[in-house]
Amino acid sequence: MALFLAFVVLILSIIVHEIAHGYAADSLGDPTARLAGRLTLNPLPHIDLMGSLLLPGLLIFTGSPIMFGWAKPVPYNPYNLKARRWGETLVAVAGSATNLFLAIIFGLVVRFAPLIGLDQAAVTLAATIAFINLFLGLFNLIPFPPLDGFTVLRSVLPWNLSEGFARFEQYIRTLGIASLLVFLLVFSYLFVGPFFSLVVWLFGLLTGSSI
Repeated sequence: MALFLAFVVLILSIIVHEIAHGYAADSLGDPTARLAGRLTLNPLPHIDLMGSLLLPGLLIFTGSPIMFGWAKPVPYNPYNLKARRWGETLVAVAGSATNLFLAIIFGLVVRFAPLIGLDQAAVTLAATIAFINLFLGLFNLIPFPPLDGFTVLRSVLPWNLSEGFARFEQYIRTLGIASLLVFLLVFSYLFVGPFFSLVVWLFGLLTGSSI
């Protein structure tokens, strides 16, 4: 039951992450996501078979310390954004910011659960939402394409450096899912330990409890 709960929370958190990108773009003047029907909490328009179901399910049910997946990317046109210099940065960071906001809210729910009289089932749900969103929010800020952290880094760099980063990003994208799987493999062997420890530590700060 706990694994199934984590699976559902992970999928919904991934979808909310993508919706946040769309709302950010829409608020900055680009209606592409709205016109495509992607500013909805209905999961069906967002589900990607590999990224939203198969990969998250594999990670969760095999006990992987990595919690990751993706929904269908929300379309947006950067040339429509009002804030030309910072528009892409704001759209890119919106997804992780939303995940981190949810982590803070539900983390505080866990911390103050005894004061508001929540039962154990509600505390478990809030803790699961907080931990998964904290993991997703921080993971997506890693500066490697196609993660949001790379878009943020590329968009804040001077133009001459940004162009080089854009070419590198385009090359990585041409490799498709293979590049992401290689990244996940390298990350799982070299960096997942310290990263997971950081997430657990921040989770403890938020909730006053441990995993």
